[in-house]
Order: sequence, then C-alpha cells, then structure tokens
Amino acid sequence: MSEALGHLMADGVRLAWRRTPGHGPTLLWLGGFRSEMSGTKAQTLADWADATGHDFLRFDYLGHGLSEGTFEEGTITRWREDALAIVDALVEGPAILVGSSMGGWLACLVALARPERIAGLLLVAPAADFTERLLKPEMGHRALAEIERLGVWNRPSDYDPGGYPITRRLLEDGARWSLLPGPIPVDAPVRILQGGADPDVPWRHALDLAQALRCDDLVFSLVRDGDHRLSRPQDLARLLAFAEELSAAG
Repeated sequence: MSEALGHLMADGVRLAWRRTPGHGPTLLWLGGFRSEMSGTKAQTLADWADATGHDFLRFDYLGHGLSEGTFEEGTITRWREDALAIVDALVEGPAILVGSSMGGWLACLVALARPERIAGLLLVAPAADFTERLLKPEMGHRALAEIERLGVWNRPSDYDPGGYPITRRLLEDGARWSLLPGPIPVDAPVRILQGGADPDVPWRHALDLAQALRCDDLVFSLVRDGDHRLSRPQDLARLLAFAEELSAAG
C-alpha cells in the first residue's frame, strides 16, 4: 500500500495521520471515543481506497493512538478543532466525512463549520450528543458524585479492561455542542449505518439524528442484528457500498 504517514501541529499538539492518495473527494475518517485510526473499519476503508484509487485520510485525535496529549485532556471542543485542522491543512477539494460513533457527532459539527467543503457524510452508529443523552443518564448518582468530587470517573467498558476515564470537563463541554432535537442545517448527502442490537447507541437515537438533519438525500440503513462496532464482513461490505456511492456522487 502506498500510504503516506505524517504529523500535523494543531494548537501545540502533534496529530498523527495516514493517507492513501487517490482521486475524487477525500474520504476523511473520524474515529470514535477512545478508538484509533488503525481500527478495523478504518483499515478496511484504507484497503478499499488503495485498491480502487480513492483518496482516503485518517488521523488520531489528541490523546488517541499515535497522537500526542493525554486522553483526559480531550473534550468535544478540542477533538472538533483537531478534525477542522486536518480538513483545513490536508484536504484540498471536497471531503466525505466518515464518522464512527463519537466521530459521527464530530462529522456533523465539522459539516456545520465547513459546509462548502463537505460532499457527503457517512455515519456509523452516530453518537450525537452522547455526553448528555447517552452517557450521563447511565452514570447514576454515585458516579456523578464521584466526578463532581474528583473531576473524573472511570467508566467500565467492554472494549477496554481498564475502562474509560470520564472527566467533568468532557461532560460540561459536550453540553455546549448539542445538536438534538435539531433541526441540523446540513444539506450534503448523508448515509447512516446503524445496528439494531447496538447496546451503546440505540437505533432510535441514531434515527433521531437522521430526522433532525435537514438534507433530503439521506438513507438510514438498520442492520437488525448489528452491534455497535459493525465490523463483521457483511457490515463492512455495507460500509464500502455507501463509501462507493457517495464517492461516485461527489
């Protein structure tokens, strides 16, 4: 694979990125909460881009993967700024934002900030407003009291045996970027891939986002038995089909 590797300075932090150069709109991967650009879906898109000649760009947010900073420093504001820095510095033409979980929320925020740059959104289990609508309601009084007292609470996770540190700053900052109930003035084509058995982002939450988006060209695909990761071969095939469709239109 002829993949370029590099770093971008964004507000004093080196962000790591990888690029599979090609033609057409740049597909920009926006990963999820505590995920890395080396994950299964991002790598599958990179392999597809290399095989088909599409331009694909992925990166790690502050405190994620190969980028500098600590995870506890991160907020939605900061990770949004990271994504915008990548768009402004490394994407020359139109971009198709491919956002997974938290990355789906960030993709919407980037599309609102740079509407003239966006040719489409491909959202996988999009966790819009997850700090207010998904995370806080599940925490309970004890966790909320701990976060108020210590400034951080370690959330157990099926994806990381060490759990995820949730900071008071993350929760307070996330409330500033709420999109729901909308309307959300995004006019670019949108494709949403959502698992019906997703324990982290309920399908009705993703549907709320779909209904809030203003665009007319929107397809919501529900995989009835799909989980949050949507990384089975059949799920990845659906992801690539949407990527090909948006790339051809863009």
